[in-house]
Amino acid sequence: MTIEQLAYRPLEAAEALGVGRSAIYELIKQPGFPVVRIGRSVRISKKALAEWVERQAKSQAS
Repeated sequence: MTIEQLAYRPLEAAEALGVGRSAIYELIKQPGFPVVRIGRSVRISKKALAEWVERQAKSQAS
């Protein structure tokens, strides 16, 4: 049985979004961006990131 990865590391999230390293770290600093901190590590939930992208698309369409 394999365990599916639930969260991205910042650079994985950047790749998924098609943005660069500095852009993802700027997003991480923004309130409302779905970040989970585990000790000194930063992770971005795959599900929460997809929901965040949907909200961004809807707010820009309005």
